[in-house]
Amino acid sequence: QKGSSPVAPVHIVSEESADKTNLGFIHAFVAAISVIIVSELGDKTFFIAAIMAMRYNRLTVLAGAMLALGLMTCLSVLFGYATTVIPRVYTYYVSTALFAIFGVRMLREGLKMSPDEGQEELEEVQAEIKKKDEELQRTKLLNGPGDVESGPGTTIPQKKWLHFISPIFVQAFTLTFLAEWGDRSQLTTIVLAAREDPYGVAVGGTVGHCLCTGLAVIGGRMIAQKISVRTVTIIGGIVFLAFAFSALFISPDSGF
Repeated sequence: QKGSSPVAPVHIVSEESADKTNLGFIHAFVAAISVIIVSELGDKTFFIAAIMAMRYNRLTVLAGAMLALGLMTCLSVLFGYATTVIPRVYTYYVSTALFAIFGVRMLREGLKMSPDEGQEELEEVQAEIKKKDEELQRTKLLNGPGDVESGPGTTIPQKKWLHFISPIFVQAFTLTFLAEWGDRSQLTTIVLAAREDPYGVAVGGTVGHCLCTGLAVIGGRMIAQKISVRTVTIIGGIVFLAFAFSALFISPDSGF
């Protein structure tokens, strides 16, 4: 009897550990997907995907944008996870303070915005893409026709893998990556990865980007013009403040 008694507690501990891990992943996934959606809808990267999808092959634009966003999400999660060498209690409360700051800033920005806010950013992205188009046309003249996609109606016979490694793919990737670097969604992904399950943050962040970019590519400019950036920003501020407020009721050592 003495030899068999330790077996049961070990089994219970392993079950509790598995449940804790699952809860941590789900919490991180939900947190990441929600903050990405409220950060990205009506953002610069959203407009880039929407406008480029109107001019070029949608699949090429989606592939280029998603590769950039997926890479950025993984880099952000790695940056955030690297901070876990610092005691969790510090990173937990620092990240909570950052969420509170982001939330207050977003609420202030949203309340100050006019209902048609976002048109300026839309015009800025249009000018940026127009500039890139002119560069592509110059490249086309120098290298000869056939190496640049001129629009959605053009069908150039080429291998499928070459279709994805086109100037449009590179343009979508570059513009999206540069627009995302230092953006609010990148910073929040880093903060989330420092306090949540990194796998949950990586998957949730990627799914959130997929939803936003897919919506931009499918709906194009129509969705971009109908989205109220003011409303999304106010909702985003509330979401960020909710995460900060929840820290008052969750222990830093609770696993999520």
